[in-house]
Amino acid sequence: MTIITSPQDFNTDDLYVDLEPVVGNTLFLKVEGLNFAGSVKLKAASAMVEAAEADGTLRPGAILVESSSGNLGIALSMIAAAKGYGFVCVTDSRCNLATRRLMESLGAEVHVITEPDPEHGLLGARLDHVRDLLASDDRHVWLNQYTNPNSWKAHYDTTGPQIAAQFPDVDVIFIGAGTTGTLMGTARYFADHHPHVRIVAVDSVGSVSFGTPAARRMIPGLGMAVRPPLLDQTVIDEVVHVEEADTIRTCHRLARTGFLFGGSTGTVVTAAEAWLAEHATPGTTAVAIAPDLGERYMDTIYQSHWVEDLYGDLTADTDDTGAFAAIAA
Repeated sequence: MTIITSPQDFNTDDLYVDLEPVVGNTLFLKVEGLNFAGSVKLKAASAMVEAAEADGTLRPGAILVESSSGNLGIALSMIAAAKGYGFVCVTDSRCNLATRRLMESLGAEVHVITEPDPEHGLLGARLDHVRDLLASDDRHVWLNQYTNPNSWKAHYDTTGPQIAAQFPDVDVIFIGAGTTGTLMGTARYFADHHPHVRIVAVDSVGSVSFGTPAARRMIPGLGMAVRPPLLDQTVIDEVVHVEEADTIRTCHRLARTGFLFGGSTGTVVTAAEAWLAEHATPGTTAVAIAPDLGERYMDTIYQSHWVEDLYGDLTADTDDTGAFAAIAA
């Protein structure tokens, strides 16, 4: 029996899905969404809040302020509600409606930015709005997930060691790159303790994180409009970029096996499948990190009209159920 008093006290951290029947190579998917926040971001949110409380930055009566495309915002909404803080999430029009409603249900105030900064896009405009909020009320506290070292330290202390314990013979790990907290913490752990393990970062086409050109991105989660300040490429072996249309195909294909995952997970699995098809040898053990589940994407990647309006007809090859057919990345 498990009894908790705060929602952040529960996080299943040892569940893996064997995806070999789906991708054709040995791939274990580490599911990070089995907590009350529904995503891997609970780890970073908890670590940042606890550090801010410990150093006196965060005190009773404070109002947390953070820029988030969704999952961190939900995690902070939940923690703020449990601890009695206010919370203002600054997001943009790409944020899923279900995500916004969930944050508001937890008591958060959600500010949606619709006009991009001329140079740094919607993210730049969101950060400008956060700075304006900080100047407007001295109760506002910005944890700043983009530069806060506790974001990656949370994964150095938990995610990395947990994978190593479960898979001592792991050869390659696939990790999505957003603000890069999960990526940096896990990659640094393996660089320090198991340097032979190959770290493959996964990014969305259109993200500039690794120096590729900016382009339209409509699925929140992975990718950045500016280079992530936390990013250190010396602990990464290679980067795989994934088209959003391929992310959607993979999400639908996984759903037809009974596993409903979010866009970030679809992107990571797409990259892992393509990389393993080219590089895997008999006996290769691969792990991929699944940041989120799929319920919050019902109005976007699992909604046919939304998909068709943005990406055209992705159902040219379908099975007899109408699901997107398996299309190699």
